[in-house]
Amino acid sequence: MENLFLQYPKCSTCRKAKKFLEDSGINFIDRDITVDNPTKEELKNWYEKSGLELKKFFNTSGVLYREMGLKDKIKDMSEDEMLELLSTDGKLVKRPILVNDSKVLVGFKQEEYENFK
Repeated sequence: MENLFLQYPKCSTCRKAKKFLEDSGINFIDRDITVDNPTKEELKNWYEKSGLELKKFFNTSGVLYREMGLKDKIKDMSEDEMLELLSTDGKLVKRPILVNDSKVLVGFKQEEYENFK
């Protein structure tokens, strides 16, 4: 699988991450998370591969997250309910996400990207 980079073009962190990938010569498929939202199956696969808690996949600083009052709601949601909700709108998903066969990075930390292979 080629590297898959999910991002929102208006997000400054996503733009920094994309520039880093391009400057580092890392090939990737670019996907706008708001146009081509991740499916529930993709999210489940990435979550399992990432080793992160599922709540780390939520864009907690997003307007939609706050409008929906998810801070209090996700504590009582099942994994399946969270995955279902995340798959409904790309703006609920933390970004950028960088995926390959063996790794999933959520958010942009340059040192993690430097070690991405």
